[in-house]
Amino acid sequence: MKKIITALFSCAVVFTLKAQNVVINYKESNEDIINPERGFYIPIGVKASNYVVLNAEQLKNYRNHPQQPGKAIFTVKSSLIYRGYELDIFKNQPLSSAFLSNLQKDFDAVREAGLKMIIRFAYTNSTNSGTCTDEYKICPPYGDAPPNIVFKHIEQLKPILRKNADVIAVMQEGFIGIWGENYFTDYFGDASTNAVGKILDSSWQLRNRFLKSLLDALPKDRMVQVRTPQIKQKFVYGPSASVNSLPLNGKNCFNLSYASRIGFHNDCFLASDDDYGTYYDYGSSTQKRQPANDVLRRYIEADTKYTVAGGETCDDSFSPQNDCAPQGYAEDEMRRLHFSYLNAAYNVDVINDWDSAGCFYKITRHLGYRFILRKALLPSVVKRNAVLKIQMQIENAGYASMYNKRPVILVMKNAESGKEIFLDLKINPQFLFSGIHNIQRTIKLPATVTAGTYQLFLYLPDANVLLRKRQEYCVKLANENLWNEPSGYNSLQHNLQVQ
Repeated sequence: MKKIITALFSCAVVFTLKAQNVVINYKESNEDIINPERGFYIPIGVKASNYVVLNAEQLKNYRNHPQQPGKAIFTVKSSLIYRGYELDIFKNQPLSSAFLSNLQKDFDAVREAGLKMIIRFAYTNSTNSGTCTDEYKICPPYGDAPPNIVFKHIEQLKPILRKNADVIAVMQEGFIGIWGENYFTDYFGDASTNAVGKILDSSWQLRNRFLKSLLDALPKDRMVQVRTPQIKQKFVYGPSASVNSLPLNGKNCFNLSYASRIGFHNDCFLASDDDYGTYYDYGSSTQKRQPANDVLRRYIEADTKYTVAGGETCDDSFSPQNDCAPQGYAEDEMRRLHFSYLNAAYNVDVINDWDSAGCFYKITRHLGYRFILRKALLPSVVKRNAVLKIQMQIENAGYASMYNKRPVILVMKNAESGKEIFLDLKINPQFLFSGIHNIQRTIKLPATVTAGTYQLFLYLPDANVLLRKRQEYCVKLANENLWNEPSGYNSLQHNLQVQ
């Protein structure tokens, strides 16, 4: 059947077949599309001790007007914000009702603005210098919170996270260590050389219990990102897991299991050969701390095909490697690691280089998914109560597939009455990986379809019913003249006659 579809798609732009089918070719757009849950994000951190609630009108500007972060020479529009919550006043006490109320106000503002959030909680973003043995001279005490406080806070956050998961794109693990990066920590096993020089099994077990509680605090259709590949390997396979532990594959992905819900955030993307320790074996009780750059890179490249990946650059000194091609390989690295998003505000020097060298605009278009409708084979006439057979060729030109599931719907709109019929195509866009996909569906028309002329649309709304009617949360195809902004539909430029 695949060969037959390919043969049909190789025909002329539009012509009629014996079965009254029409082949339509669609034109690609080069537009930088502000689609949900992908692209460059705007960071907006806040301290619990000085809480400034998000402003919906300001957030709308991020989506609708070009933003120029700091000393950037580039501009971005964004459908994503990063909200880092520093719980500086709650290291030894429960979260207050005032804090939880402000958190809800943040979610409300983001929803009103039509954006989504990447969220992370941490207890400190400050470092102590000194004469300790760490190579970066970051010294203890680090200032994060003890386990009993962390678990209590997750318990308090669970209801509000679940209530507002519709506007949470992804949650980063956070909580442990400075910046919530799970490295310099007073209580969960110090991964630096300031301590025993490796993470002991007891600390891995505590970290695993913490990560499980965080996954349980979110609905099962939301992912949690961890800072390093070892964190996932030790969670899935246990404290003694080696760096050669197997990544996800096409058979165990997107199934709502714990393993399928753990992605990665790289907060020092292309900062050094191993991204400042991202690809490092931090050991266990029976294993020493050691470099593992190549093997952990292969693990991440394989696993992130099925999980969410993103992060930020943190240092411009790793040049020309972090530059555009041909001197550097920034774009290739994003493609290999299936990046869906990046911080627009850090490190601005790195991103300015991308803009000056001409690859920034390509990156903005290809972070995450980018769906291009290439061709469709559609019937011109169909009888009531019969079946509708459609074939489409869709290319995902982005670096990644979607990490959150959403429906793919064929909309039949009666040209006279305006009545709309919604037909679920039973397509999970999480499986629309980078590349070309030939899709065919046979759909039984419902009894509510009456005789008449129907306009056909492709509709990819948010999975949450409360956001489904809002075009800001719908996916716009990277094609010319298909988008219908009020509805969030993509026109298939075809009328179907129902007899």
